[in-house]
Amino acid sequence: MIPNAKGADVSSISAAQRLNDELRAVGVERFTASDYKPGVVRHIVLFRYQDTVTAAQRQEITQRFLSLQKSQRNGARYIVSIDEGLQSSGEKADQGLQQGFLVTFRSEGDRNFYVGQPIVADPNFYDANHQAFKDFVGPLLARQGVLVFDYTVDQTASGA
Repeated sequence: MIPNAKGADVSSISAAQRLNDELRAVGVERFTASDYKPGVVRHIVLFRYQDTVTAAQRQEITQRFLSLQKSQRNGARYIVSIDEGLQSSGEKADQGLQQGFLVTFRSEGDRNFYVGQPIVADPNFYDANHQAFKDFVGPLLARQGVLVFDYTVDQTASGA
């Protein structure tokens, strides 16, 4: 059993289905509001490129992705940070993924606004810059060449 904050078992439904249900329950304006479900949210994006993608194209992808950090909503930046790096693990579990990005938000609402489609269909309630980036990068990715994993930070371990 995987309990949600209210103790209900959520193991039998996908995150996408849960988010769609949430959107229907609260409405798009609330679902994408900056103060909706505050807390640190991480959005991990991993890419595997087509073999024909050049170094210059990869550089443009990186530059365009990192520039999303400057995106604004209501006149203010809403993305806390974006980190980027190339796959460097020797664990042989990378599934051919080549490059990763870690996007940090202050709330699930900010993440929902950023992600937009396929959950949020109304363009008034998602980041047009991010949608344009997805449209740009899609043709450059290999088949099944993207992995996205989001989580809300529950615990942090730190130290020297």
